[in-house]
Amino acid sequence: MQKKAIVLLSGGLDSITVLALAQQQGFECYALSFDYGQRHHAELIAATQIAQQYQVIDHKIISLGLGVIGGSALTDEHIPVPNTLQQGIPVTYVPARNTIFLSFALGWAEVLGLHDIFIGVNAIDYSGYPDCRPEFIDAFQKLANLATKAGVEGTQFVIHTPLISLKKHEIIKQGVALGIDYAKTVSCYSADIEGRACNVCDACRLRKIGFQEAEIKDPTRYK
Repeated sequence: MQKKAIVLLSGGLDSITVLALAQQQGFECYALSFDYGQRHHAELIAATQIAQQYQVIDHKIISLGLGVIGGSALTDEHIPVPNTLQQGIPVTYVPARNTIFLSFALGWAEVLGLHDIFIGVNAIDYSGYPDCRPEFIDAFQKLANLATKAGVEGTQFVIHTPLISLKKHEIIKQGVALGIDYAKTVSCYSADIEGRACNVCDACRLRKIGFQEAEIKDPTRYK
């Protein structure tokens, strides 16, 4: 039987790379994106286009509305997105975001009878978010196998994180080798409706440095 997996697809650089890697490993993929109250929908437009390009089996966009609880510059318009480096965990951290996202992916995987979930977290070139670390992924995988009917009955869920120990330039080089067009992706926290990046937020900074270190022309469209 053809292997199948769910891939969390934000529309950004990392998530498209994970989707391409999952397909390279022989997985037919379902894609899952979230309208969680983020500042713009340009990344969801990108995710939809990517899902179509890579011919996923199904692409769902789930509305969550995390703006109701706020607490992040990405979901609360009263908290500005910083344009300088922050000490500690930055205000762009969205409380429990990856825990929530993976929980939805886990539920869908159980319904579909799948046991493989891919997520593009990275613990090297990243903003310091606690839910991007290997310890978090290991803990969630244990939870997945304890807290589900499928897990109790013997299915072993696996959370795949192929980018977790790579630097951004290594991710970019790997993606280019897979034929990825990164111009189609949106990483910026403050992108405009056309998907053009601000060039000053943390996501833009990490992405720009990644292309520089990879010695590959940055295809990002900036405002």
